[in-house]
Amino acid sequence: MRKLQNVLVTGGAGFIGANFIHYLLAQPQFSGRVINLDALTYAGNLDNLVQIDRRYGAGATPAPANTTGGATPNTDRSGAAPARYVFERADIRDFTAVTDVFKRYEVDTVVHFAAESHVDRSIVGPRAFIETNVNGTFNLLEAARAAWAHRDDVLFHHVSTDEVFGSLGAEGAFSEETPYDPKSPYSASKASSDHLVRAHGHTFGLPFTISNCSNNYGPYQFPEKMVPLMILNALERKDLPVYGDGRNVRDWLYVEDHSAAIWTVLQRGATGETYLVGGENEWENIRLVRAICEKVAAALGEPPQRYTQLIRFVKDRPGHDQRYAVNCGKIKRELGWHQRHEFSSGLDSTIAWYRDNPEWVQRVRSGAYKDWIEANYAGR
Repeated sequence: MRKLQNVLVTGGAGFIGANFIHYLLAQPQFSGRVINLDALTYAGNLDNLVQIDRRYGAGATPAPANTTGGATPNTDRSGAAPARYVFERADIRDFTAVTDVFKRYEVDTVVHFAAESHVDRSIVGPRAFIETNVNGTFNLLEAARAAWAHRDDVLFHHVSTDEVFGSLGAEGAFSEETPYDPKSPYSASKASSDHLVRAHGHTFGLPFTISNCSNNYGPYQFPEKMVPLMILNALERKDLPVYGDGRNVRDWLYVEDHSAAIWTVLQRGATGETYLVGGENEWENIRLVRAICEKVAAALGEPPQRYTQLIRFVKDRPGHDQRYAVNCGKIKRELGWHQRHEFSSGLDSTIAWYRDNPEWVQRVRSGAYKDWIEANYAGR
């Protein structure tokens, strides 16, 4: 079992990255330090980690008066790591900044979440996906290679997506042996980064593992993604846009189960191996939207029809993959991981979280958060 001391989490202010930091620091077996490296682009939100900073950082400072109660996570300007959590605002596209973080914090483990991740955005503006997902990953790999030389007590874990495998028909599921067949600029950029990680492992001996996950849902997810978008629109009585005929199928995984899978791989995963992680929980998009309507209605004590009537079918997006499904047999069989969250209760918890955190939603949507970041972190 690996001993993790200084864990660099890239994209740790994002949805999955922040949930993973919460999960990791709650594990009694982990006594190390987390370095959260994030560029704080539109989906990076330090509000996701206020509690972490207060408990594990060097101490929080109050948010400015024009915000809604967040705290400023600490960056130690002297170079010494504050307590067990430290935030570094840096862009993985900046090789010098990434190399500096490796040196100052003596990083021995990387968990690489940082990525542009929305398919629709990749269709409108694919360049950012190549620059971040491909070039940024290359920078991290080169920084790790330089810092670690020939060490074998280190690990680069790369978090990827099931979308690299393309689209399934009505039957079957992706496995670790499924050939790559990406269909969007997003999935092509992630496939490229997967290949770069493997190339650094096989060519330079860099110790690595890879996980490809299915669609995540849960707290702290940016409102552009399907589940929070439908929850928030339903709560606000806005239209619920569904692509095409709504028959596209996705496999849904609760984000805490994903965090547990990554923690399991970090501890016991075999170097050079890939593990697929999914919910084994397939839903047609239209069925999922209707289920969200029913659950929101139940939570508010209202008839489901009040929400299902908000569903609007819209023009399908280009190259929309028909179906994803993930076979998790390998990680279950070899590492003993399994899902702990049943979908219905996970969806209830997610809806409750968005209902209970309107200030978080307001700040993410309003742009005030970005103004605060620029005022407080400009030039850092």
